[in-house]
Amino acid sequence: MKPKFGVLWDLDGVIVDTRELHFATWAEALEEHQIPFSRDIFDSIFGMNNSDSLSMIFGYPATEKIIETIAGRKEALFRDRMKGQFEPMSGVMMWLNRFQTWGWPQAVASSAPMANIEGIIDDIQIRDYFAALVSGLNIPGKPAPDVFLEAARRIKISPENCIVIEDAVHGVRAAKAAGMYCVAVTTTTSREKLHQADRVVDSLNLLPDDFYPLSAS
Repeated sequence: MKPKFGVLWDLDGVIVDTRELHFATWAEALEEHQIPFSRDIFDSIFGMNNSDSLSMIFGYPATEKIIETIAGRKEALFRDRMKGQFEPMSGVMMWLNRFQTWGWPQAVASSAPMANIEGIIDDIQIRDYFAALVSGLNIPGKPAPDVFLEAARRIKISPENCIVIEDAVHGVRAAKAAGMYCVAVTTTTSREKLHQADRVVDSLNLLPDDFYPLSAS
């Protein structure tokens, strides 16, 4: 019998490909305030929560009012347009089912607002796979480990026995800071930039059928 692990899934770029809609809604919300935005800037903030994203864009800590105004507008645009736009990425359903069959508790641990998480998870009808949905919006964001540590606490699995599935550099760094095994998928980030992960794959379909982290205890 396989040892019992917990599986912590990032959402954007791992379960669903939301990248283009996030880019478009950030660009629109920032343009309304005449704030320059580009693909390079977007790449630098992808995987961060909204507070850290805006602080990175401005080069100084964003105020609560700015976060509420700009990020609030961005997320409203995103939620208005997201319904019916996404489907699980390649390999996701296979691994959700496999981990469930093995008896491994699973959680979503995302930087996104909870309304986004719940909206997407319910829209693609996979909520029943998860013991917890955890948003990092109002806690220290990735690359800080807080969202993963909170998800581990919620599913009652010690951090050293948790597997994180990520696609962003900030997420990989957060997973390793939490002391967790990390699988990185190259859906939004190059293999070279994800080198800190324990395993890097181009698709979850490419994980071996009997995968589990031999380095975990």
